[in-house]
Amino acid sequence: MESVDVDGITLECRWCGPVREPEKPVLVFLHEGLGCVGLWKDFPDLIAEACGLPALIFSRQGYGKSDPIPLPRPVSFMHHEGLKVLPGFLDALKISEAILIGHSDGASISLIHAGSGEATAVKGLVLEAPHVFVEPETLAGIRDAKKAYEEGGLRDGLQRYHGDNVDCAFWGWNGVWLNPDFERWNIEAYLSGVEVPTLVIQGENDEYGTAAQVEAIVRQAPGPVETRMLPDCGHAPHVQQRDKVAEAIVQFIGKLL
Repeated sequence: MESVDVDGITLECRWCGPVREPEKPVLVFLHEGLGCVGLWKDFPDLIAEACGLPALIFSRQGYGKSDPIPLPRPVSFMHHEGLKVLPGFLDALKISEAILIGHSDGASISLIHAGSGEATAVKGLVLEAPHVFVEPETLAGIRDAKKAYEEGGLRDGLQRYHGDNVDCAFWGWNGVWLNPDFERWNIEAYLSGVEVPTLVIQGENDEYGTAAQVEAIVRQAPGPVETRMLPDCGHAPHVQQRDKVAEAIVQFIGKLL
């Protein structure tokens, strides 16, 4: 396990896959709202080896073994991550070419960064269960998660990965999504700036969003967009449909190289 300093904040990270080579892009994995380096488990290793590319996984501030973060998070926290933290992270590690692989909040952060007009390092996007606006289904799922956390089972499971950051990680995510001001959160304005090839993967039974999220990206992003809607799959396709998701990602990245 390694770490990197970005603007005075220490972020947990992990490299895997082949040795980094200057002429090859790096796969950069961005976790979901309750994720971290450890919760990706060996999925990045699988993709990195299959693609023959190095991969870098990191925990955002407040998650895993990264520095804690003051709560409550602002409604604009994903904008801060996409416009400030992620470019700072890539610069700190001298990554000049990257393919971003983001899950849920990590996918939204990837979209914000890629659509900002300043993402010169980004050569492609893999978006798993992205959010571009808030739906009633999203809020219902987050309320259910709050109940599960307060009853103890979810907290116990997350603590194995987040350690002392567990309450910071959960309430930093849950609190902001249930903030009434967050109901107006929308990043569709960034979609018109997404010109790189993009793969969007969504479970048909996603408890946090509907196909409307995918349709918005297809409709508004000017770059080429491929989609995979997976039956019998919820919000974590890389866990619930691991083989199909891995195959789709490896094929997509193969076309970029």
